[in-house]
Amino acid sequence: MMKPALISLLTIWPFTASACETALILTIDVSNSIDVAEYRLQTDGLADALRDPEIIEALISGETAISVVQWSGADRQAVSVPWRRIRTALDAEYLANQARVMERAFVLSDTAPAEAIYFSLDLFGDVSDCKRKVIDVSGDGTPNSGSDVRLARIAAERAGVTINGIAIESMGLAITGFYKSALITRNGFVITARTHREYPAAIRAKILREISKIIG
Repeated sequence: MMKPALISLLTIWPFTASACETALILTIDVSNSIDVAEYRLQTDGLADALRDPEIIEALISGETAISVVQWSGADRQAVSVPWRRIRTALDAEYLANQARVMERAFVLSDTAPAEAIYFSLDLFGDVSDCKRKVIDVSGDGTPNSGSDVRLARIAAERAGVTINGIAIESMGLAITGFYKSALITRNGFVITARTHREYPAAIRAKILREISKIIG
């Protein structure tokens, strides 16, 4: 039986669980256009971003849930890092370590971002309590297999899911233009990385923008 003093303390300062602000799926293109060095730039860039003090603080503040998916062709999608709630710096460190050492899921495969979106949409059932749901699509090519990306975008919007993108360019802005016109949702945005070497800085900026409570 609780003592009166403890009951009074609980009445004054009730214990409340922190709420998940954002569920974020980071999807990484591992299609045929991505070589070994470029894959490593993506995974190391992601791991470094998850060790950034500013990102760690924002992740913990929002108790962000993060998962990592690798994708390529129409039947090539895999969860490389399952959902993890970031409640402490140790959670962020664990996630960063997983991202750095994860093995490449597919090689010599096509580019099918629509199927990556559909696959990711099915994963949000495990984090239904999170207020915002975001799919982060990173890629360096336009589709050469799979279904219509615009229809996948519509499915995401109907489900209340935001799609953002990192367009990795080799020349010009063709990927950026495609992401803007066909892939991101109306409330989404695109960040351009001019070559894979700019990816680490781009993924840091992108995650910060995605997990901020005020989205610019």
